[in-house]
Amino acid sequence: MAAYDELMAHARETEALAQVAGRLGWDQETVMPRAAAPQRGEEMAAMESVLHARRSDPRVGDWLAEANASGEVEAAQLRQIRRAFDRANKVPAKLASAIARVTSEAQGAWAEARAADDVAAFLPVLQEVVALKREEGAALSAGGDVYDAMLDDYEPGATAADLSQMFGALRPRLVELRAAILETEAPPALEGVFDESAQMKLARQIAKTFGYDMARGRVDKAVHPFSSGSGLDVRITTRTDELDPFNCIYSTIHEVGHGAYEQNVDRRYLLTPLGQGASMGVHESQSRIYENQIGRSRAFTGWLYGQMREAFGDFGIADEETFFGTVNRVQNGYIRTEADEVQYNLHVLLRFDLERALIARDLEVEDLEAAWNERFEADFGFAVDKPSHGVLQDVHWSVGLFGYFATYTLGNVYAGCLHQSMRAALPELDAALAQGNTTPATDWLQEKVQRHGGLVPPRELIENACGFTPNEAPLLDYLEEKFSAIYKL
Repeated sequence: MAAYDELMAHARETEALAQVAGRLGWDQETVMPRAAAPQRGEEMAAMESVLHARRSDPRVGDWLAEANASGEVEAAQLRQIRRAFDRANKVPAKLASAIARVTSEAQGAWAEARAADDVAAFLPVLQEVVALKREEGAALSAGGDVYDAMLDDYEPGATAADLSQMFGALRPRLVELRAAILETEAPPALEGVFDESAQMKLARQIAKTFGYDMARGRVDKAVHPFSSGSGLDVRITTRTDELDPFNCIYSTIHEVGHGAYEQNVDRRYLLTPLGQGASMGVHESQSRIYENQIGRSRAFTGWLYGQMREAFGDFGIADEETFFGTVNRVQNGYIRTEADEVQYNLHVLLRFDLERALIARDLEVEDLEAAWNERFEADFGFAVDKPSHGVLQDVHWSVGLFGYFATYTLGNVYAGCLHQSMRAALPELDAALAQGNTTPATDWLQEKVQRHGGLVPPRELIENACGFTPNEAPLLDYLEEKFSAIYKL
């Protein structure tokens, strides 16, 4: 066991340093002075150099060759360390450092360009990011499919071909459901002005309602909501809009899904390669099932209606049933993170196709805005009115997250499967949710998914939790049943 013990000691230090690097990213998005961006880029590059050196250290290869697993946990630790070691040795240290530096700077450039609706100001740095990520993808793929190599960073074992088949099966029923809904009368929209400090107070209350541990976390504001960290320090962010409190509430619930996952990983895996979520697809399954199947359910919105009235007084929605329709209102919109459940995945599929084209060199950065606008109008039936509602709305490409977008829809598919199994296991769930008690659902998810961390490969983890091979049918069935009832289709 000497080799295994030395390997794990090295891995724990590496994981601790990775958490420090993550905290730098959290700080950049929340409280860092704007003028600090160039220095932060250098700091992030320095941290990435250290991490890359540790992950590619030749001693890791020697330890892996000598180490023997005495059980499932040890075997999984070795699998994850070998995966990181192989990846690090494919990517030159200079390239890894350059990506960290440029993406840190690009993040600030994106935020400024988005605020100014100035695509031209962002394109030069985005071209740098894309060029570096293409180079990295080529190194990782070693002659294979470059995009698959990028996707594997976020969803081990997934391929673009498999996802394209799944997404192709989703699209027709989603488009048909969307068209049927938009021909009917919509529930009333939320109107009025909602105090932003009251929104944040309610958001923190709801975070606790979903089991988020404030002793090991915090809720802050950011341009683009996100979750950061694992184990004993898991932070989330949300955003507020005085005209749209649902943006704050459901962004918070979504990020709590991510944060609770990290908080609920078995404590034995703390600061080891198993001490975090199995994949981004599995991660997204938790955030989406918290946000949608639980948070937008008829039972839970009945409780939320009362909380909204306490926080904001009479806000013009007559009763709980009407409020349920308002929460789940399907309407045209530009923003992925604000999209209803029916249209959300259409936003993701647009990004998935565009970024695959970018990486394959079938699309160049200077043509990205036009391609986005053309595809958006074809998919949604109306034109993008400004860049912040279009190609500039998401942070992902600025920070180099190519291969990430697909995991959003894959997470929705996983969530559909988990929800079907969870409802079968918890027939009295709605009675609890109507009282604002999410514990039966969150406990079930913790037991079936979250506590395992990275112990089990992602698709196997979902299959074990559900008892069947993950597929798109449960999600589509859930959406059609729910929205057919709301819109009387």
